[in-house]
Amino acid sequence: MAGKTSPDAAPGPLAGAPGGPPHPLLRLLQEFTMEANRYVDVAGGRKDMHRTDMNALAVIMRHTAAGSVVTPGVLRKELNLSSPATTALIDRLDKSGHIVRERNSADRRQVQLKMTPKAFREGGAVFAPLAQHMGSAMAAFSEEELETVTRFMTAMVEATVAARTESG
Repeated sequence: MAGKTSPDAAPGPLAGAPGGPPHPLLRLLQEFTMEANRYVDVAGGRKDMHRTDMNALAVIMRHTAAGSVVTPGVLRKELNLSSPATTALIDRLDKSGHIVRERNSADRRQVQLKMTPKAFREGGAVFAPLAQHMGSAMAAFSEEELETVTRFMTAMVEATVAARTESG
């Protein structure tokens, strides 16, 4: 969706002047990221869940929706955790009743992680206020504007992934 640029390409219109401040839109993206993180911290805290727990459930939900199997290795890689930290995370989510471990029927050695109905219920309750406020805000925009913003946000996600990949 987003156009790829070469590393030698001149900065785009959002980069701001060389050595100058970044474009105001980049500052807004940064502020949005910080506010989203604060929301997850506060909302997750009400359910006694850390941001890592919430992120793990989001990873499991995304992969499950795509029809992919979620294993501890997938979780470890996506969340950039050590093996012991991944095990502690899975134990915590299992103990709290948010996930279950199931053995793969074809390969009994492989453990699959699945969200429980409790996780879906609590996740819905945690994120319903955010979804409601965001839905209200989005209602002020036309379909064409939302399509443009969707393309822009997709490009920003791709740019962020590329920067993370290059720096990792």
